[in-house]
Amino acid sequence: MKFILYALAAMLGIFGFIFVAGSQGSIGRIIVGLILFAAAGALVYVSRVQPEPSQTTIVQKIDLSGEMNLAEIRCRSCNAPLSKESVKVQAGAIFVNCEYCGATYQMEEEPKW
Repeated sequence: MKFILYALAAMLGIFGFIFVAGSQGSIGRIIVGLILFAAAGALVYVSRVQPEPSQTTIVQKIDLSGEMNLAEIRCRSCNAPLSKESVKVQAGAIFVNCEYCGATYQMEEEPKW
Protein backbone atom coordinates (compact mmCIF):
# COMPACT_ATOMS: atom_id res chain seq x y z
CA MET A 1 0.00 0.00 0.00
CA LYS A 2 2.85 2.37 0.82
CA PHE A 3 4.46 1.70 -2.56
CA ILE A 4 1.27 2.73 -4.37
CA LEU A 5 0.99 5.93 -2.34
CA TYR A 6 4.64 6.82 -2.99
CA ALA A 7 4.25 6.16 -6.73
CA LEU A 8 1.10 8.30 -6.88
CA ALA A 9 2.84 11.07 -4.91
CA ALA A 10 5.79 10.96 -7.34
CA MET A 11 3.45 11.26 -10.32
CA LEU A 12 1.62 14.20 -8.74
CA GLY A 13 4.97 15.85 -7.94
CA ILE A 14 6.16 15.45 -11.53
CA PHE A 15 2.93 16.90 -12.90
CA GLY A 16 3.15 19.75 -10.39
CA PHE A 17 6.68 20.49 -11.57
CA ILE A 18 5.56 20.41 -15.21
CA PHE A 19 2.71 22.83 -14.50
CA VAL A 20 4.93 25.27 -12.57
CA ALA A 21 7.87 25.06 -15.02
CA GLY A 22 5.67 25.44 -18.07
CA SER A 23 3.40 28.12 -16.65
CA GLN A 24 4.89 30.96 -18.76
CA GLY A 25 3.53 33.45 -16.26
CA SER A 26 0.00 31.98 -16.17
CA ILE A 27 -1.31 32.23 -12.61
CA GLY A 28 -3.79 29.37 -13.21
CA ARG A 29 -1.04 26.90 -14.11
CA ILE A 30 1.07 27.97 -11.13
CA ILE A 31 -1.90 27.42 -8.78
CA VAL A 32 -2.60 23.98 -10.29
CA GLY A 33 1.09 23.07 -9.96
CA LEU A 34 1.14 24.13 -6.30
CA ILE A 35 -2.04 22.14 -5.62
CA LEU A 36 -0.42 19.07 -7.19
CA PHE A 37 2.70 19.59 -5.04
CA ALA A 38 0.50 19.87 -1.94
CA ALA A 39 -1.39 16.69 -2.89
CA ALA A 40 1.92 14.84 -3.36
CA GLY A 41 3.12 16.01 0.05
CA ALA A 42 -0.17 14.94 1.64
CA LEU A 43 0.15 11.45 0.14
CA VAL A 44 3.71 11.10 1.45
CA TYR A 45 2.53 12.22 4.90
CA VAL A 46 -0.39 9.75 4.89
CA SER A 47 1.88 6.89 3.85
CA ARG A 48 4.33 7.63 6.68
CA VAL A 49 1.76 7.94 9.49
CA GLN A 50 1.42 4.63 11.31
CA PRO A 51 -2.13 3.55 12.16
CA GLU A 52 -2.85 2.63 15.76
CA PRO A 53 -2.66 -1.10 16.33
CA SER A 54 -6.07 -2.65 16.61
CA GLN A 55 -6.92 -4.83 19.55
CA THR A 56 -8.25 -8.27 18.76
CA THR A 57 -10.37 -10.16 21.23
CA ILE A 58 -10.31 -13.92 20.88
CA VAL A 59 -13.24 -15.82 22.31
CA GLN A 60 -12.84 -19.56 22.62
CA LYS A 61 -15.96 -21.64 23.11
CA ILE A 62 -15.86 -25.28 24.08
CA ASP A 63 -18.50 -27.63 22.76
CA LEU A 64 -18.47 -30.81 24.81
CA SER A 65 -20.35 -33.83 23.54
CA GLY A 66 -21.46 -34.96 27.00
CA GLU A 67 -23.53 -33.11 29.53
CA MET A 68 -21.32 -31.03 31.76
CA ASN A 69 -22.04 -28.15 34.08
CA LEU A 70 -19.24 -25.97 35.41
CA ALA A 71 -20.86 -25.75 38.84
CA GLU A 72 -20.61 -29.55 39.14
CA ILE A 73 -16.92 -29.87 38.32
CA ARG A 74 -14.82 -30.94 41.28
CA CYS A 75 -11.14 -31.77 41.63
CA ARG A 76 -10.57 -35.50 41.38
CA SER A 77 -7.69 -35.26 43.87
CA CYS A 78 -9.22 -33.25 46.74
CA ASN A 79 -12.90 -32.99 45.65
CA ALA A 80 -12.82 -29.18 45.93
CA PRO A 81 -15.18 -27.18 43.68
CA LEU A 82 -13.41 -25.73 40.63
CA SER A 83 -13.99 -22.25 39.23
CA LYS A 84 -13.88 -21.24 35.58
CA GLU A 85 -10.32 -19.93 36.08
CA SER A 86 -9.25 -23.50 36.95
CA VAL A 87 -10.18 -24.85 33.53
CA LYS A 88 -7.87 -24.06 30.57
CA VAL A 89 -7.77 -25.29 26.97
CA GLN A 90 -4.33 -26.13 25.63
CA ALA A 91 -3.70 -27.79 22.26
CA GLY A 92 -7.38 -28.73 21.97
CA ALA A 93 -7.51 -30.57 25.31
CA ILE A 94 -9.13 -29.42 28.55
CA PHE A 95 -6.75 -29.12 31.48
CA VAL A 96 -7.66 -28.51 35.12
CA ASN A 97 -5.41 -26.79 37.65
CA CYS A 98 -6.89 -27.07 41.17
CA GLU A 99 -6.60 -23.86 43.18
CA TYR A 100 -6.72 -25.76 46.47
CA CYS A 101 -4.37 -28.73 46.18
CA GLY A 102 -2.40 -27.66 43.08
CA ALA A 103 -3.20 -30.83 41.13
CA THR A 104 -2.98 -30.50 37.36
CA TYR A 105 -4.58 -33.04 35.06
CA GLN A 106 -6.34 -33.41 31.73
CA MET A 107 -10.10 -33.70 31.94
CA GLU A 108 -11.38 -36.84 30.25
CA GLU A 109 -14.94 -37.48 29.22
CA GLU A 110 -16.43 -40.68 30.60
CA PRO A 111 -17.89 -43.13 28.10
CA LYS A 112 -21.65 -42.93 27.70
CA TRP A 113 -22.30 -46.69 27.74
